[in-house]
Amino acid sequence: MAKTRSELRNICMTILYQYDLFKKDNIDIDELIKDNLEIDNDFVKDTVYGVITHQNDIDSIANKYMKDWTIDRIEKLGAAILRIAIFEIKYTDTPPIVVINEALELAKVYSDDSVRKIINAVLDKVIKE
Repeated sequence: MAKTRSELRNICMTILYQYDLFKKDNIDIDELIKDNLEIDNDFVKDTVYGVITHQNDIDSIANKYMKDWTIDRIEKLGAAILRIAIFEIKYTDTPPIVVINEALELAKVYSDDSVRKIINAVLDKVIKE
């Protein structure tokens, strides 16, 4: 059965979280994707590779709008959610309101309230940029 975009973003978040945890061990991103997906999915691949490819730019954008924080100081799941959202806003045609809503829904489940507020504030500033 096909997964919804929300479910696919959840998978992207999981893969990017795992990548962040194990990148020092030179983990194979293709293996991570395969381990987390039952079937091949272009949205997941494009998002994961896009975030990794543009991570320095994405992190710079996030850090520009964080007050007294940096993206590497927030918990790793929250960072993954924020990176996916910034990637989608900057590099895809997904409407920003959809991106923000999806990011906040993930943050409600996987992050604490303070990280959810940071994600919301940063994304609000990104779309106004």
